[in-house]
Amino acid sequence: MAAKDEGKDPKKKSATVCGFPISIFFIVVNEFCERFSYYGMRAVLVLYFKYFLRWDDDFATTIYHTFVALCYLTPIMGAIVADSWLGKFKTIVYLSIVYTVGQVVLAVSAIHDITDTNRDGTPDNMTLHIVLSMLGLALIAVGTGGIKPCVSAFGGDQFQDHQEKQRGTFFSIFYLSINAGSLLSTIITPILRGQECGIYTKQKCYSLAFGVPAGLMVASLIVFIVGSGMYIKTPPQGNIMVKFFTCIGFAIKNRFRHRTNEFPKRTHWMDWAEEKYDKLLIAQVKMVLKVLFLYIPLPMFWALYDQQGSRWTLQATNMDGDFGILTIQPDQMQTINAILILLLVPIVESVIYPLIAKCKINFTPLRRITVGMFFAALAFIAAALVEIQIESQMVNNRLEQLFYCRRFDHVSLLSPCNWRTIIFIKTRSVHDYFRPANVDNYDKSVLHYQEIFISLQPEILLLPSIKKDIEKCPPARFFNGLDSDLNVTIGNLDFGDVSANNMSVYVGVPKGSAQFKIKSAAEECVYTQELGFGSSFTLIIPPTFAFGSNCEQSIRPVLDMEQNSFHMAWQIPQYFLLTLGEVVFSVTGLEFSYSQAPSNMKSVLQAGWLLTVAVGNIVVLIVAEAATLQDQWAEYVLFASLLLVVCVIFAIMAYFYTYIDPAKIEAEFAQIDPKQKEKRRNSRKDSVEQHKEERRSSDSSYDNEEQKQTRI
Repeated sequence: MAAKDEGKDPKKKSATVCGFPISIFFIVVNEFCERFSYYGMRAVLVLYFKYFLRWDDDFATTIYHTFVALCYLTPIMGAIVADSWLGKFKTIVYLSIVYTVGQVVLAVSAIHDITDTNRDGTPDNMTLHIVLSMLGLALIAVGTGGIKPCVSAFGGDQFQDHQEKQRGTFFSIFYLSINAGSLLSTIITPILRGQECGIYTKQKCYSLAFGVPAGLMVASLIVFIVGSGMYIKTPPQGNIMVKFFTCIGFAIKNRFRHRTNEFPKRTHWMDWAEEKYDKLLIAQVKMVLKVLFLYIPLPMFWALYDQQGSRWTLQATNMDGDFGILTIQPDQMQTINAILILLLVPIVESVIYPLIAKCKINFTPLRRITVGMFFAALAFIAAALVEIQIESQMVNNRLEQLFYCRRFDHVSLLSPCNWRTIIFIKTRSVHDYFRPANVDNYDKSVLHYQEIFISLQPEILLLPSIKKDIEKCPPARFFNGLDSDLNVTIGNLDFGDVSANNMSVYVGVPKGSAQFKIKSAAEECVYTQELGFGSSFTLIIPPTFAFGSNCEQSIRPVLDMEQNSFHMAWQIPQYFLLTLGEVVFSVTGLEFSYSQAPSNMKSVLQAGWLLTVAVGNIVVLIVAEAATLQDQWAEYVLFASLLLVVCVIFAIMAYFYTYIDPAKIEAEFAQIDPKQKEKRRNSRKDSVEQHKEERRSSDSSYDNEEQKQTRI
């Protein structure tokens, strides 16, 4: 049923500025704010899972891609609701409210103080934070996916038939607003995340990083509603997607009913829908199905592409982000993708493609898509090489510390990551010596210190389990040299109670300036330590330690592992290759789909295109869980290999594809007289009924003969 206010004069004239309806400016601002909200939230999401909710890398990746998949599954629902029930305007408004509530709930879930009843900086009810997070993400997925197919189409509805040129310009501005929102949000929200905030204790401000996108979503909703009186609101006229699926369903059902050889075969299985649907609709469905068949291999590209927000961001956490005048956060590396898109799109369209054409190479759209997948595979090969270098440097740093061990009575620092003696060493020269250490004013009756220094040139074979242990070694732990127990926390991370003359467990701490709170029964000391990317420390609290204003000066940091000096800039090649693949693949794919789609079914192919993104993220979950590879670089190589295989399959499919002109085919069917179409349909029905009657007659004759034989 059409919404009341959307049935009023859908072609009314609206005020214009420079030939453009004023209403489209509200729509463009709305889209900018919404994209800022979505990409800003998504930029810091995987780090929120890792450092706030304390999930491991694999589980954080799983939930991240599940969320992205949901965001691209819900557009089908939004399109059906808008075209069949509420209309585009009300669908955008209602689902934007859902979207906004989701953003607010997610921001609230990141406030650590709401469950920190004892004010120690650690949430006491992590389950509540997880539940709120998942609820917020579910609402966001419904909201952003539901409005995705409506906003651009609603903007197109604002133009009259004579404003075709302005409509084209609008879509370019609309696309620019999307990229502008994405670019700014991926720069700003990581900066907000790096701030410290809190009521009782100061922590990394994920609530601010989610709160600002929530505020932008509120602004987006308000701006869109303010322009309500200026919009052209076309009433819902039935969803072509519903007709598309019902036509296919009837053809399958009718073919199954007439599956025997008594009925004549038809050229295409969709021709079995002719009893109910006209030939034009059936021809249009055939054209769409032909393109959708080509979509089958495409999800593998998105399986790799969307990992820049999960695996690649996690990879950056183990790299050095110091660029001299500024320090880049791991989640800010995604900004490279947005910047490169703005640079590469005009270069590829205006320079690369014309040069290829001048070389007399027929670079068809399907060939471009194939090349785009190939570039994405190369990007993951580059990511694997970076990962190998990161792991190699982490291993080397740990080995340097292996041969420099410090012992405190029965507590050995030789094994920072629970090493076992499963190391095989061949040496040409070994010089080791032991000497008592002069440890300042330490009471040697309480703390006995020794240094073992080994100079050697080893050739070392590490078992895979040991190598994996090195890579996952957390960055900080404490040794308590006092006679009393201490409690150590940093933000919402808890080292637990460190007993007298004992060592705490290692706890993973976010990189940067870390503030540790050391507490006794009644006193507290705040100690600050700078933690570099990949570094690891043991912080020694000596027997001479005393609480007070200068308490942190007596704490001695011992470097267990040097920070990883492999620079984040080495990720730029993989981002460049992936973005180049995106420009060639995605832009061409949308152009190809539009050119091969019937005039009234372009939204169906758009929904199919978005569905490939959702399936791609589901592929990540399946492959990551099924592979169970211990080495991250091996997983990168696996994904690259799978995409290369898919690339070959798609190239073969593209070779046999025949390009069509949908307008020409539709024109042929449009010339058929309506009475003639009805006559053909009735003739087809009569033919089927005749076959049924003949079959019934045959069955009746057979039954009569059988009865005679029985009587005899």
